[in-house]
Amino acid sequence: MMEVFLSLPNSITSLTLADVVILIIALIIEWIIVSIPVWLAGKLVTGGKGTFGDAMLATLFGPVVFIIIFFIVGYFLGAVIGSSAAYVFAYVLAFIGWVWVYKASFRTGWLSGLAIAVLAIIILIIINAILGFIFGATLPSFFFPWPH
Repeated sequence: MMEVFLSLPNSITSLTLADVVILIIALIIEWIIVSIPVWLAGKLVTGGKGTFGDAMLATLFGPVVFIIIFFIVGYFLGAVIGSSAAYVFAYVLAFIGWVWVYKASFRTGWLSGLAIAVLAIIILIIINAILGFIFGATLPSFFFPWPH
């Protein structure tokens, strides 16, 4: 366990308070930016009733619910049916959990929650394409996790 900590890159182990503050500010800015497509999708699907606060809640708790469901289902079901099938099932259940967060955040039904999730992804892809074309950069970077 100690070997893992000692093998961390020097930039991680030498963070200053200023680095942490900048990281927190950057995460908040990215959270706001990622909430914009969800807010636009929520506005469209709910007929204008969705608020930016609803979108911020959805983008805060959606990934948390997704990760929790994905790892719990994948881990426990993997022991029963094998990891490949378990992780496919885990992805499906985790996405349903994420749709539930959208449904709850925007106070809609399941189909509207699904529509918000799909539409937000489409809007995010369009925004990424525009940002990539204009500035040569996309947000969020985790949307394309492979090396460029």
